[in-house]
Amino acid sequence: MGENTSGSGDSGGLVLVLNSGSSSVKFALLTPASGQRVLAGMAEKVGTPGAELRIQRYPDHVVTEQLPEGHYQAVISRILDCLPGPGSGASGPAQAPLIGAGHRVVHGGERFTASVLVDDEVIAVIRSSSHLAPLHNPANLAGIEAVRAARPDLPQVAVFDTAFHQTMPPGAYRYAVPEEWYTRYGVRRYGFHGTSYRFVSERAAVLLGRPLSELRLVIAHLGNGCSVAAVRDGVSVDTTMGLTPLEGLVMGTRSGDVDPGVFGYLAERAGLGIDELSEALNTASGLQGLSGVSNDMRTVEAAAAEGHERARLAVTVFVHRLAKAIVAMVVGLERLDALVFTAGIGENSAAIRSHVLERLGFLGLTEDPEANARHGRDTRGRISLGGPAVAMVVPTDEELMIARDTARLAEAGWR
Repeated sequence: MGENTSGSGDSGGLVLVLNSGSSSVKFALLTPASGQRVLAGMAEKVGTPGAELRIQRYPDHVVTEQLPEGHYQAVISRILDCLPGPGSGASGPAQAPLIGAGHRVVHGGERFTASVLVDDEVIAVIRSSSHLAPLHNPANLAGIEAVRAARPDLPQVAVFDTAFHQTMPPGAYRYAVPEEWYTRYGVRRYGFHGTSYRFVSERAAVLLGRPLSELRLVIAHLGNGCSVAAVRDGVSVDTTMGLTPLEGLVMGTRSGDVDPGVFGYLAERAGLGIDELSEALNTASGLQGLSGVSNDMRTVEAAAAEGHERARLAVTVFVHRLAKAIVAMVVGLERLDALVFTAGIGENSAAIRSHVLERLGFLGLTEDPEANARHGRDTRGRISLGGPAVAMVVPTDEELMIARDTARLAEAGWR
């Protein structure tokens, strides 16, 4: 199930983008063609009487309000009530109509290969995939159903983290496990951050002045969650995350790759159960577990600079695993045209990028220290010296990609 979603989606209307989590709802109201934000904010402590909604009306008006009825329906209804409309008296894009709501959905399994208009069938499939993302899909669905209840005629679009990676060949997505695990339980590598990879790969092609269909890119999405993907001629051919977002790189609180034997070993030696082990690997590991300082790379880097040994170790392990993954991704490309850094760490940590590039000279990548220090802002993203491949910084904008998919599919649904 999927549809080609290339293009800008310039409808003249506004799109509400929602990212519903287990206890929060992040939202933005924007113009799909330009990316101009009209409204943005976040509801926290959703599902509790202490729910709080923070709203920013651009450029700089911010209000916070309490929501005693803190369930998803109340939160989403309040967000919808706050949206400016044609009768609001506002000028500019705020007067444009709301044409759709786009939702980030973490896991689409093998069924969804692109963004889709939400209907009863789509809701049922998302629900049936919830066992693959038990902390995320039910919350994503709660957001969809809350909008449906409040605005039943408003087109909604589901944009899946996993969809972009459905082009991976079996050699990249299959695990070497009993066949029944795959055929009956869907145990395979799905990959995540797909919306970011789509946006960044398209933007990198523009900055490079080359067709995306001819480029071989390795993209490192480095935030609290981290992954690397190989994008060959515009499609994903490999990535580091797997069945869940736990596999792969060292992340803020996630361990990334560990020997699966650690489960049996710690069950016997420490008496830990599967739930306890999974919780520790997801929430108490990564930068947090290694450094003992923070899950935030900025704090870890500062501590390392002051001589904190565990923080130094955390940076070293993070960089080693990242550089190793980047090299591994080149296998599926046969050549490397560009290494692209994106997301919070990737866009803002010149030191991490420098450490990684030190290890990748054999790929034809040599840091340009001045360009790297400026995060590539004056060099069309480039942070490396001349060579067969280029290293770049390309800011991601997942909300804009979701908005454009939503506008395009909403328009198609009206025709």
